[in-house]
Amino acid sequence: LRVRNEKLYLATFAAVLGPLSFGFVLGYSSPVIPELRKISDPELRLDSNQASWFGSVVTLGAAAGGILGGYLVDKVGRKLSLMLCSVPYVFGYIVIISAQNVWMLYFGRMLTGLASGITSLVVPVYISEVSHPKVRGMLGSCVQLMVVTGILGAYIAGLTLKWRWLAVLCSFPSCIMLFFMSFMPETPRFLLNQNKRSEAIAALRFLRGPHADHEWECMQIEASVQEEGLNLSEFKNPSIYRPLLIGVSLMFFQQVTGINAVMFYAETIFEDANFKDSRMASVVVGSIQVCFTAVAALIIDKTGRKVLLYISGIIMALSTALFGLYFKMVLPNQNNSSNPDVWFALNSASPGTESSISWLAVVSLGLFVAGFALGWGPVPWLVISEIFPLKARGISSGACVLTNWVMAFLVTKEFNDLVGFLTSYGTFWLFSAFCCLNVTLTAFYVPETKGQTLEQIEAYFRRS
Repeated sequence: LRVRNEKLYLATFAAVLGPLSFGFVLGYSSPVIPELRKISDPELRLDSNQASWFGSVVTLGAAAGGILGGYLVDKVGRKLSLMLCSVPYVFGYIVIISAQNVWMLYFGRMLTGLASGITSLVVPVYISEVSHPKVRGMLGSCVQLMVVTGILGAYIAGLTLKWRWLAVLCSFPSCIMLFFMSFMPETPRFLLNQNKRSEAIAALRFLRGPHADHEWECMQIEASVQEEGLNLSEFKNPSIYRPLLIGVSLMFFQQVTGINAVMFYAETIFEDANFKDSRMASVVVGSIQVCFTAVAALIIDKTGRKVLLYISGIIMALSTALFGLYFKMVLPNQNNSSNPDVWFALNSASPGTESSISWLAVVSLGLFVAGFALGWGPVPWLVISEIFPLKARGISSGACVLTNWVMAFLVTKEFNDLVGFLTSYGTFWLFSAFCCLNVTLTAFYVPETKGQTLEQIEAYFRRS
């Protein structure tokens, strides 16, 4: 058992260096944008519009990466896809390090975004296919744990490193991943799908140790592996379209909770709460995310997926409702449609009001981040790696990743316009309503996959 776990954990560690890289990509913009807005070189200096593009162009690259990853994961396999995605990571950072103008910065961010999109699709699939059912939840949750660890790492490193050196540091995890993944096996399910039975047995021997019943597990997988390709007409089949609809819904609702908008304005909220060093405040928020994502990873195989989604959804609904209340109290006569900028709105609030109840904003922010990290952060990524049948895994995962990144782009880019249209408190109450819908979706449509093999989950959708 010990040998099995060590080798399995080693394979998982090699794979999750991808999400760590992806976390560094997401976290990179937070310390770098303030620096690039004050830089002396006019070719590299960002205005407010360019800064928003610098932050959000990653999500467009990642949406394209989701489509490309869906193709690669079925064509060249899970292992090779992961090794290939280290190329745009490293090349993207080289472009950023050598940037002479804003367009080179955008191009570098786009490339690292492309790599992040491939990573966010391939790593959950790889981990779910190599894992044992008893630890699949914990290992699958490590994907989100490494993402938030990467974000926190970028925040902390950004306190001391200049933007070019920070880019050098951010390129390291993907190089280490390329090295480690070259020694790891391909997943047994992909190998059997390619009619490579002896290689699948060898992969199982590496992952489960020499004493496990490799033949039995191989036969279980073979029973569910259908070698023929996937035709579009098969999407009429409930065993294919039902998990796809559940996966796309999870990804849509994960983003409309407003997580990206809340994180985007975290520094503003901390500044109003008289936190003098808003960069340090970002580190605090990042630390909360890491702690609660780690808690989720440790308990997910005991509590199950649905329980964490319920708790998470309820906490986020309450905290966004409190956020709305904070804005309503700070801006009692708000009519800021002429200037929808939250920075402007908060700074023009009636004097004294915001400082007396600023604790409410900080508590709401902490609660929201903790709630998201506990369930709606890691669980949707885990569930989409479990519920798709093998032959539809690439295309279905691609659709889910594309949905996630397009929604992330829209929520981040259009947040200010939404505030102008609905006011600040109206926007956060809308997020709260979506969080309530999340709980309803979980109750009626999301299946519990705790402790089941991927073959049993596939059989469940075929029966239903």
